[in-house]
Amino acid sequence: MTTHDRLNRVRGVLGGVLAGLGGTLLVAMTLLVLYQVFTRYVLGAPAAFTEELVRYALIWTAMTSAAYAFLHRKHMALLVLRDRAPQAVRRGLVLGADVLVLVFAVLVLVVGGTMLAFGASSNFSALLGISRGLVYAIGPIAGLAIAFAQVLNIWQDLTEEASTETEGTD
Repeated sequence: MTTHDRLNRVRGVLGGVLAGLGGTLLVAMTLLVLYQVFTRYVLGAPAAFTEELVRYALIWTAMTSAAYAFLHRKHMALLVLRDRAPQAVRRGLVLGADVLVLVFAVLVLVVGGTMLAFGASSNFSALLGISRGLVYAIGPIAGLAIAFAQVLNIWQDLTEEASTETEGTD
């Protein structure tokens, strides 16, 4: 098995976990909103907890989806500078961007997110009564996933022929 095959296998497993979590959260949010509409308009007594739960699920979905996008190099990007540069410079720009994202993921999401989650662990939500630290825990979790994705991307940048087509739009 080649290194390229191993990278694709790891991407597939991590991508499956992230997509499964994101998909599950989207289904849960949809069901909660439908329940909210039903209780409000049919029963005349809206379920108050659904709004807060959907908000927290949306935060988790966004962070999970961002990690998935970085893993598959499908995150939104401005490609004007890269596309106008010569091929040798393009490779350097892609590598530089991947390193910057890795540094951001580690410093801001993992370190900062961990500090935020621990700092908010004694603060509880109004309706659900759950720790806000649990809600904010997605920061370091997604940060670790993004950092891991970027390590894979940087490894690919350094070991394989530069493939700048992966960052285009579908």
